[in-house]
Amino acid sequence: MKQYTAWQTRLLPFLLWKHKVSRDTVKADLISGLTVAIVVVPQAVAFAAIAGMPPQYGLYAGMIPPIIAAFFGSSWHLMSGPTTAASIVLLSSLSAFAEPMSPEYVGLALTLTFMVGVIELTLGIARMGAVVNFISHSVVVGFTTAAAILIASKQLKNFFGVPIPREGNLFDTLGHFAHQLPHTNVHVLAIAALTLISGLVVKKLFPKIPFLIVALVAGTTLGVIFNLLWGYDAVGIKTVGALPQTLPPLSAPDFSLETIQKLAPAALAMTLFALTEAISIGRAVGIRSGQLVDGNQEFIGQGLSNIAGSFFSGYVATGSFNRTSLNYQAGAKTPMSAMIAGFLEIFIVLAIAPLVAYLPNAAMAGILFIVAWGLIDIPAIKHIFSSNHSERAIFLVTFGAALLLDLEFAIMAGILLSLVLYLMRVSRPRIVTRVPDPHLPKRKFSTVEPGSSLQECPQLRIMRIDGNLFFGSVAYLRETFARLEQHHPEKKHLMIMAQGISFVDIAAADVFAAEAKRRQREGGGFYLVNAKGGLWDSLEEFHTLDAINANNLFQSKSAALRGVFQKLDRSVCERCQARIFNECEGIPYLGSGAAPAPQGTARESVIQRAPQVDETLNAVPARL
Repeated sequence: MKQYTAWQTRLLPFLLWKHKVSRDTVKADLISGLTVAIVVVPQAVAFAAIAGMPPQYGLYAGMIPPIIAAFFGSSWHLMSGPTTAASIVLLSSLSAFAEPMSPEYVGLALTLTFMVGVIELTLGIARMGAVVNFISHSVVVGFTTAAAILIASKQLKNFFGVPIPREGNLFDTLGHFAHQLPHTNVHVLAIAALTLISGLVVKKLFPKIPFLIVALVAGTTLGVIFNLLWGYDAVGIKTVGALPQTLPPLSAPDFSLETIQKLAPAALAMTLFALTEAISIGRAVGIRSGQLVDGNQEFIGQGLSNIAGSFFSGYVATGSFNRTSLNYQAGAKTPMSAMIAGFLEIFIVLAIAPLVAYLPNAAMAGILFIVAWGLIDIPAIKHIFSSNHSERAIFLVTFGAALLLDLEFAIMAGILLSLVLYLMRVSRPRIVTRVPDPHLPKRKFSTVEPGSSLQECPQLRIMRIDGNLFFGSVAYLRETFARLEQHHPEKKHLMIMAQGISFVDIAAADVFAAEAKRRQREGGGFYLVNAKGGLWDSLEEFHTLDAINANNLFQSKSAALRGVFQKLDRSVCERCQARIFNECEGIPYLGSGAAPAPQGTARESVIQRAPQVDETLNAVPARL
């Protein structure tokens, strides 16, 4: 594949996937695009009603914006358009300024769409797409699982033909459904069930056939038959109804300063939600398709799509769960599927809109049940629950917030909890005590575990810190040093094995400097061993090296032990029975009691315990 510059792929992102286009992919994209175009037409009308916009504006929002977003985005499957959540946010933002459905309201919606697009584009150019990196896998799985349940719950009324209020959370919907279940319309249920079963059977037995289209045709045919046999009034089968046969007309947002100032807070809130939703959906599908989604490019694509949509009578569009999941499950291979769907939606409105009037809402409910089930990733959920408590908590918080509150809050709650748990982990870096182990060849260092028989030097504490140090870990670092001073005041020398530290911030560097000065005042020393370049640079930048003393920084363990050993109190060494360092052999033993065993005895024990050496090595982490 030809290599392109970053600016070429930024301006023309299709250069990264054009090599994937072939006769087979075009065929698959055409089928998936047609499937999406047919299914989302009635949804678009419903979303417009939720947003307080005339029905045709929901259709317009699903024509031009998806084409622009797919062309300038990075995801192979993400499909933009009007969504339930975005429509609700739009209504709540604008209803305070104008009456829904009124020309003034529509004008404000167009202006808000343009402003959202500009903000999204600006963030993309500024490379703020790194927000996608803070959306953990558990957040995505919890979000998609809850969204699948919500999609299915909202279709219960159309699947069973019972009245259920649109307002309320999941439990309100289920409560109304349970109350209305005895009044189920058997004709509607038959259409929905036939659609659902035919779709699943075709998907299972004939995977090459577009199962969703087959399911729609089956459900629609049964609905027509019921109406012919018993009449519409008798069976009560609601259909989508006739749609306007018009192209999206040109429109002009209001660029007056007064309007922009009035809508600025709503535009910022809508932008945050729309981008989070789009990136989350794109990444969720990207995990399944094996694609890495470029957050910056998606910001640019979403921004340009809303800017274009504001001039073609479309209100705020973002990544749509219904469209994207349907697009993926229908077999889309490249972003051409989204472009084809946008163009076909125009064709459907112009050419076959009257035929859509025969499409039963029950058939649509059956299709969305299939889509919802496809969103639930059972293996991923099992994997999360078999992992640690943090991942389970992130999943449950995101899942619960999406079901009980709303989707955009669920994403933010999941991201916030992920960051909090991460900061809690990194704020307590692993700090272990290390000593030479006489039972290992060449007295390799081992970690002192609780109950260990390994002896320490009475004057020197050797500690290894695994993890970077920043302001969040300063308290834990201070507590560790304070406990050492309180319980072992005789250990005036502290050696830090620093190969696990890549950088420190100014707060952590100040803790190192303060500890070094304190030990120097008490006649001891503070030493750093195996410091990496990043740690050196940080300490130098924060002027900490002078406090630590450059002579107390060593590049190897052996050099550090030789250097520090010269600074130990010889009177203490002469009475010490530990004799854990090779350098201790040259110090005569003048203490009372039995003399320490010569080093050779320890070496002989290695030979005697040879069968246990491998076991010991496996049990002790990360030897120096």
